[in-house]
Amino acid sequence: EVQLVESGGGLVQAGGSLRLSCAASGFTFDDYAVGWFRQAPGKEREGVSCISSSDGITYYADSVKGRFTMSSDNAKNTKYLQMNRLKPEDTAVYYCAADAHPGRSCLGAHFTSWGQGTQVTVSS
Repeated sequence: EVQLVESGGGLVQAGGSLRLSCAASGFTFDDYAVGWFRQAPGKEREGVSCISSSDGITYYADSVKGRFTMSSDNAKNTKYLQMNRLKPEDTAVYYCAADAHPGRSCLGAHFTSWGQGTQVTVSS
């Protein structure tokens, strides 16, 4: 059974840092494009970061570029999102998701496996 489990969310002051984890089971995480998404109350879900399986290129939304870094630990079958210099507008539920098919770029990915989400709250 494919399962994604996020952790690491919490309450942090503006300017602080958090590291989110996304642990996968039931498949080899590194074979698939994986994305981090977030959804704030009253807003649509938006893509934050994505790492392609085909070429390892990592993409970031302009709003987080230079502050967030996505990484992998293949031995643990886990992806991470290091979030630095957090802002109140980063407050949201953060989700990780995996592509439906292996070996693709983020640009062609269709994310069908989702975690349950982890809440990130940044106070001003």
